[in-house]
Amino acid sequence: MDKVVHFEIPAANVDRARKFYADTFGWQISSVPQMAYHMVSTTEVGPDFRPKEPGAINGGLLERNATIQSPVLVIDVAEIKAAVERVKAAGGKIVRDPLAVGDMGIASYFEDPEGNVLGLWQSLKK
Repeated sequence: MDKVVHFEIPAANVDRARKFYADTFGWQISSVPQMAYHMVSTTEVGPDFRPKEPGAINGGLLERNATIQSPVLVIDVAEIKAAVERVKAAGGKIVRDPLAVGDMGIASYFEDPEGNVLGLWQSLKK
């Protein structure tokens, strides 16, 4: 069974969103300038950068764009190409083809038949 491992929150004003989530929930937010992305820590992580607490997830903030208009849940899959094919076969649509994220993994976005955009993630560090 594939599980949700990450979330993404789009923002029109990322600095305002960073302040809101840090002040409101105590989340630690760090910038990744080369990716125009901000990592959000909602829970402590171990040396493998995965949450220590079972069931907890961390996420990211990014600028709202044509594809990402509302929060996104990201699903961990063993093999992203196979997952993309399962999405298509079930009536979903790929809205961003798989793309390497440094040496960490491969990400893609899809739209389900109800119009929701979700993410796929294949970790390259197992």
